[in-house]
Amino acid sequence: MRILSLALAAALTLAGSAFAQPARIDTGPISPARLSADVRVLADSKLAGRAPGGPGEAGTLAYVVSQFKAAGLQPAGDSGGWTQAVPLVRFTVDPAATHFSVTSGGKTRDLAETKDVMIWSQRPVPRVQVEHAPLVFVGYGVTAPERKWDDFKGVDLKGKIAVVLINDPDFEALPTDPVAGKFGGKAATYYGRWIYKFEEAARKGALGCLIVHETAGAAYGWSTVVASNGDSYDVVRPDPAKVHPLLQGWIQRDLAVDLFKQAGLDFEAEKIRARTYGFKPVELKGATFSADYAIKSQRIMSHNVLAQIPGTTRPQESVMFAAHWDAFGQGPPDATGDTVRHGAADDGIGVAGVLEIARAFAKGPKPQRSVVFGVWTAEERGLLGSEYYATHPKFPLATTAGNFTMDVVETAGPSHDLVLVGSGKDSLEGDMAKAAARQHRTITPDPHPEKALFYRADHFSVAKRGVPTVLIMGMAGGPDLVDGGREAGERWVNDYTAKCYHQVCDDWSAAWDLRGAAQDIDLLYEVGHDLANSTHWPTWNADSEFKATRAATAAQRK
Repeated sequence: MRILSLALAAALTLAGSAFAQPARIDTGPISPARLSADVRVLADSKLAGRAPGGPGEAGTLAYVVSQFKAAGLQPAGDSGGWTQAVPLVRFTVDPAATHFSVTSGGKTRDLAETKDVMIWSQRPVPRVQVEHAPLVFVGYGVTAPERKWDDFKGVDLKGKIAVVLINDPDFEALPTDPVAGKFGGKAATYYGRWIYKFEEAARKGALGCLIVHETAGAAYGWSTVVASNGDSYDVVRPDPAKVHPLLQGWIQRDLAVDLFKQAGLDFEAEKIRARTYGFKPVELKGATFSADYAIKSQRIMSHNVLAQIPGTTRPQESVMFAAHWDAFGQGPPDATGDTVRHGAADDGIGVAGVLEIARAFAKGPKPQRSVVFGVWTAEERGLLGSEYYATHPKFPLATTAGNFTMDVVETAGPSHDLVLVGSGKDSLEGDMAKAAARQHRTITPDPHPEKALFYRADHFSVAKRGVPTVLIMGMAGGPDLVDGGREAGERWVNDYTAKCYHQVCDDWSAAWDLRGAAQDIDLLYEVGHDLANSTHWPTWNADSEFKATRAATAAQRK
């Protein structure tokens, strides 16, 4: 693996000149210039968009490892090395060998992939063939015993396809509805995520699961659903059938409305019924679904990078900082002919933040607890690198005191606040607020909890297994910028999301003002540093869905 030393030297020179700022902003040990230098290397076209298993992986890993080595860290990967092998499977639906149709009211209608439906499989089979499978509406597809909620009511789904609504039963609830507030109101829960719905359908024995797409509930449009072009990824599993139905995917809302109508049902009325405790699954009478599509599955070996600073007095306890190194590889050319989706902000800055925090820890006294640095693969393919670590941890999750994750950090300059994703989840939020006050800044709660961003980043892989977490994600909402206020912050978020998110133009820029990013990263460093030098165990809030999971391992934290 060749380290991009020349590119780094050039980036350091350019970045140093780029940060001759008129106002001095205290960013602690975190350097905006070094952040810029790291991102410039990671976003370089030579790394081909950093696709897992792609031509840029080796160079990406080499650079990250070189920086950990230079800082004086120790490896924490497989067999005493710097990396953890992550076996993945890439599934590709052959668009030339697909046929989908629905039969309803005695008539059969052919369906167009990407236009009417988006369907795939994550079972290692060469072909999926489903003929006239009955369709059963199971509401939101949620089983939540702690909320006394069960959408399935013991229905037999063998050989059938579950049709489910996106989000959770509380998302569109009226204040007078019995379910109002039971799932956090507009704030999304894990039960609202498409990953959960597929897994729960598999646990209930369904042949397939189709989610009805609605933009508000999904928090993204149909274009995001079809962006994969038939590709999906998963970690290698001993029994994929336990978590994946044979057929899984999305259908357009208009198609669902028509199917319900043909079955003598009103879609909107059924949605209202699905928000009641008495809801029972209903078969769409006379409606069946047929599918015939070829799948190519290919095993890919990708890698996480893991480094550590061993604790001096309690090395078995740990604090983790993490980000993902992967981006979307190459895609359609932009107006300049560039095909590389550089992934500079998403998540080159996050990786740069991990490196800067590692350098800061390495320069100071050794921490009492071990400090772990994880740089994950395949986040963009479904949080797979962090998921693999969570099921094959190098440091026990029960004694991981906290996880601090960076996934897109703002590039628009210093701000009066930090917008915190998933606020109200655990006690680390209070620690962040105290650290922000020392910077004469504040913490702004997640302004768009309905977007479910808390469930869409790598920290979630350990959060759902009980580890308290903090997530910085600049896309959560516009910060209150020193120059331009909240309006300017929202403009930055909207411009980035609309024009560059997952696109070619997400590239390094000398015009970035990374002083605000450095302040935000310094907050994580300060809180993590205090945690690594304490006996404190952060806790989940009483209403968190992860509190019980953490409590189950309490005996291991003495």
